[in-house]
Amino acid sequence: MLSMLDTDTISYLLKGRSPEIEERLNNMPPSQVCISVMTRAELLYGLKRLPADHRLHMVVRKFFKIVHVPSWDAEAADWYADIRHQLVSTGRPIGEMDMMIAAHALSLGAVLVTNNTRHYECIKAPLILDNWLRP
Repeated sequence: MLSMLDTDTISYLLKGRSPEIEERLNNMPPSQVCISVMTRAELLYGLKRLPADHRLHMVVRKFFKIVHVPSWDAEAADWYADIRHQLVSTGRPIGEMDMMIAAHALSLGAVLVTNNTRHYECIKAPLILDNWLRP
């Protein structure tokens, strides 16, 4: 099954703060791992806030060369509309990018890998969550 790593999970990985995530990635074929275009955007925004010579610029660029970033499509947009309506209607909205990442994972039938499971658990959809930081 495809695993989509969210921005929080990638941050742990790129900053070298999670041997657990590194080990899991090393034991998976690259074809089974991806990130959302929203995560790519968030990572690029984070780089804009750092000096050009910061080591994370090189680390992120190298990571982008090896990780698959599927396109956002109409099915992802449909899931996003459902998620946003559900969360706003129940008074439990989460961040726009997080809703879009969840919708993207749903559209691909991917497991969303996140350390923010509690954050995403309010989504009433068949979203599968996994936290690689927990044993």
